[in-house]
This record gives sequence, C-alpha cells and structure tokens, in this order.
Amino acid sequence: MTTYRVCCFLRRFRAASNEPSEAVGDVFRAYADGGGGLLGEEALRRFLREVQRETDAGADAAAKEVVAFAAEHRLLSKGRGLTAEGFLRWLFSDANAALDPRRGVYQDMGLPLSHYFIYTGHNSYLTGNQLSSGCSERPIVKALHDGVRVIELDLWPNAAKDDVEVLHGRTWTSPVELIRCLEAIKEHAFATSPYPVILTLEDHLNRDLQAKVAKMLKETFGEMLYVSESEHMAEFPSPDELKGKIVISTKAPKEYFQTKSSKDAAATEEEEGVWGEEITDDKATARQMSEQSSGKYTADEETAGAGAEDEMEVEAEAEAEKKSRQGTEDNEYRRLIAIQLTRRKHDIEQDLRVDPDKVTRVSLGEKAFEKAIVSHGDHVVRFTQRNLLRIFPRSTRITSSNYNPLMGWRYGVQMVAANMQGHGRKLWLTQGMFRANGGCGYVKKPDALMRSKPLDFDPRAELPVKTRLRVTVYMGDGWRFDFRKTHFDRCSPPDFYARVGVAGVPADTRMEQTRVAMDSWVPAWDHEFGPFPLAMPELALLRVEVHESDNHQKDEFGGQTCLPVWELRPGIRSVRLSDHKGQPLPSVKLLMRFDFFPASDSNSTQ
Repeated sequence: MTTYRVCCFLRRFRAASNEPSEAVGDVFRAYADGGGGLLGEEALRRFLREVQRETDAGADAAAKEVVAFAAEHRLLSKGRGLTAEGFLRWLFSDANAALDPRRGVYQDMGLPLSHYFIYTGHNSYLTGNQLSSGCSERPIVKALHDGVRVIELDLWPNAAKDDVEVLHGRTWTSPVELIRCLEAIKEHAFATSPYPVILTLEDHLNRDLQAKVAKMLKETFGEMLYVSESEHMAEFPSPDELKGKIVISTKAPKEYFQTKSSKDAAATEEEEGVWGEEITDDKATARQMSEQSSGKYTADEETAGAGAEDEMEVEAEAEAEKKSRQGTEDNEYRRLIAIQLTRRKHDIEQDLRVDPDKVTRVSLGEKAFEKAIVSHGDHVVRFTQRNLLRIFPRSTRITSSNYNPLMGWRYGVQMVAANMQGHGRKLWLTQGMFRANGGCGYVKKPDALMRSKPLDFDPRAELPVKTRLRVTVYMGDGWRFDFRKTHFDRCSPPDFYARVGVAGVPADTRMEQTRVAMDSWVPAWDHEFGPFPLAMPELALLRVEVHESDNHQKDEFGGQTCLPVWELRPGIRSVRLSDHKGQPLPSVKLLMRFDFFPASDSNSTQ
C-alpha cells in the first residue's frame, strides 16, 4: 500500500504494480503456451511476425535477442519461457523502442544541400530571452551536441571598435567574445554528427574588423574550413562531400554602418501558455493572411511594425550590394563565404527567382514568409529545390518562443530557424523532425517537394490519403522513479491522461485525448486512437504528451515526445518521454502500438 498524509489522516492507495494492462495481458495470453502461462521461443517468433511485423529472418534474430535480454535480467521461468512480467519488461526496454536504435543514418546523403531539411538554430549564442539575457558559447555547445547543424552568430564591434563581439544588437544582452564561440564550435562541431556545420554570420563590421574575422576563421578552423573553388556555385555540394567541414554563409562584405538603439522598440509578445499554443492545421492563419494581404510583397510590408532584428536585416541587405565592390582588402573575407546570402529586392518573384547558373541562400522573416506562401507557395517550392531558404522568428518573440516549423517544411524550406532556448510545443516539433535519419541533423525532403511539377501545397488544400495509422496507448511507467511522491499531488498518486495526435500537412493535423487514469503511478489507458488518415506520412510527426489532471489549477506536465511517423516501427513499442526542454526523462516511458493500413483497407476501421 502507498500512504499519503492529509492533515491528521492517512489515505491508503494500492501500490504501483509491475503487471501489464488488461489489453497487454490479453496479447500475452493469446500467444502464451496453453496451461503454463509462459511465452516460449516459437510463440515469441509468431508474436514478432504477426504483431511486430518482423520478417521471418528478422523474427528469428529478434527472438534470440529477446531470450538473451530475458536471461540477462533473469526473466525466464526455469528456462522455459517468458512470464507476463518478463514480457512486459522486454516490451518497455530500449531495444523495443518505437524508433530502431540501431538504424543510424540511412538516407542518401550524396545529394545537394538543398535536398535536405537542416537542423537550424536562431541567435545560437543567447542563454535566454531576446532582450536582456546573456550571450555565451555554452548554448552553442549544447546545440551542437543536440545535433543542430546551423549556428547563427551576430557580429558587432566592441566598445573600442578594435575587436569583435557576439551579441543581439540594439538590446541589453551582454556580449561574448567571437573567438570563444569559434573555439567552442571547433571543439564540439562533430561530437554528435559528422555532417557539415553551417555558420551563418550577421556582421555589422567595418572592413578592418571583417579582415580580422577572416583571420580568426582561418586560424581557428584550419583545414576544417570549407572554401569554394568559385565565388558562385552552380550546385551546392552534398552533406557527404562536406563531412567534417565548417561552411560560412553570410552576405557579401559591406562597410560597418552606425545604427541607433532600438531597445525601446521591443514589442510585447503574446502569451501562448506554459508550453506554447496548441499546434493547429494553420488554415485559419492562411485565411487571415490572405484577407490581410493583396498579394503584394514589398519592403514596407516586411518592415511595418518590425522590431530591431527585422530592421537590421533590411538595413544590412540595403548596404550589401552597394558595398560589395570594395577591392582587394575584402577579398579574403569574401573568399571564405561559401554560401552567399542574396540581397532581397522585396519583390517576391524577384527574391525567389531561380537562376539556372548559380545557387544562393535567401533569408525571410516569419511574417514575410507567411505572406509569400499565401500568393506564391509554388514559387517557394520551386526555389527551394535548388536554393536554400532560411526563415527566422519575428523579433516580437521576446521570450524566445518559436513559430510552427511545419509552415516552412511544407514548402521545402531547409533552414527553419528555431530558438533552442524557447521550450514548448513548436520546438518539440523541431526536435521530433531531427530525431529522423539517425539524428544527424539532415533529413531528406519528401520526393513530392522535389518534383519538377510539385503538388499543390496550398495550406487550405485537401490532399488524397496515402495511408492510415492506428495508435494504441496501453500504459505508462517510470514517474515513480523520477519524481517525488508528492510532486504531482500532495494527497494522492497522480491522475494521468495522455494526448496523442499528428502534426503535418493541414489535412493530417489532429490531437486526441485518453480518459484520466485516477490515482496511479502506473496508469493504464488501453485507448485506441484513429486510424489517422495521412496524406503525407513522410512529413508527419507523431505527438505524444502526458499531463496530470488537476481540478483546482492548471494541469501539470508529465512528459512529451515527438517522433517521425515514417520511421515508426509497427507493433507494440516503448516510447520514452522527455521533459519540457526535450531532454529524455531517465525512466518515464509509454507502451504504445502502431498499425499502418493502406488508405482503402477496411481492416483499418475495425
């Protein structure tokens, strides 16, 4: 029994058990040997083939691994088979995870960079909010270890104008020396992934300091620094070709220009709740943008009401072309820029014009991008087939919150920049996307986005269903090991419920909820969701959240994860949950089942 003290009384509750839920127990009994209640090796193979969808060869190999696991943990009953408890222990093990832990990088990494979604950070040096937090190399190190492949640094002169600092300009953020950031990148760039790190520089420097930066880059990175053989590339190299390389991307050199402080221009960010607003299908946003915009895409639309960062982007672009012909003293700095950022003309068709002879990168603010896809979504898709597009959060996101990255991925945008310190549902989607392909930071775009005649990706369009996914949430465990007894409720065990759904193209986006499992550290729901119709499963992310129900205040957070649907292993699988920052909880897992059906399969509705 578990007891909780309430004033002068003790409340008693059933102790947490290691028994399977009723539905999991039914699965065990369906395959267990007739009277003995044990799962023998042949029955195990049959379970692996029929439920886990293993091939015959795969079932044989997996059965040997299960038996070895059971023997190691003393879960075999007199060597004759698995007990129900042993079966449950194996189902919850990491070896039975929803994403195959042995899969690693499996996608073709020999295509041009434009063919991949790239794990991209925004203001990578900030430790907190966009207005007054500190700048440090530590967030950069953490991002690299998490698999981020695009690091952004804002370069400014120091007070004496004889050295370079990294800070968020026109704010109260405290600076960090550029050399500390570069040395941290050199040491940690390939700790998690061997694929290239792209260093995007937003520089506000004069020619002397640009020359100093060029020297720093060469001396710090040495042979790691990728230098293109020509100023304009006809096609981007591939991640395979750039393994172990640091790639510089910025505008062509420009003179340093004085800027007035815009600290007072910071707008108040809208409240989105503790974990950020719910992920929607974005149809309402598309309608709103369509109503507000006549389709014209001008500098005024981009900068109207913009904060400091948007203004700096526009001013820097305006100076870039004017100062791009500065002569020999800029040549070394220019030579190190492998991916040049094209100056925007604030005409959508010009900005997204595809040059058959060279490739480039364009950067758009969140609001400008939203307007662009309303009237020129097909242009965005075509542009990103050869060129790189980066979209960054609006400057009014003072608390470092994020926007829905799927708005960019649906149109083939490679660099959807995220504030890595802005924890919440939007960042969870980004973390989920880049769990794919072995967590290497590069995920190949769906073929539909690379066709010469792409599909209609209007956010309001209804796409034909390709497949259906049925999800069952059986039970969860681990909170009793990772949290204090009174963490969720001082007077009783927690009352957990799970939320499960899909985020993807608008037609696929949905979220549903189980009942509340009252007073249990090991909640059993046995709840079946779906089948979810999926129009683009190769861009769909499975969303899972667990909360503790509270009648008197806001429900408490119990864990979350986001997983790429196209990599889910069918069958009954363990799903490890993470905290609100995306860090895996040591013990907390759910037991879930995934079944895929063809779009027309009648079994999917049974």
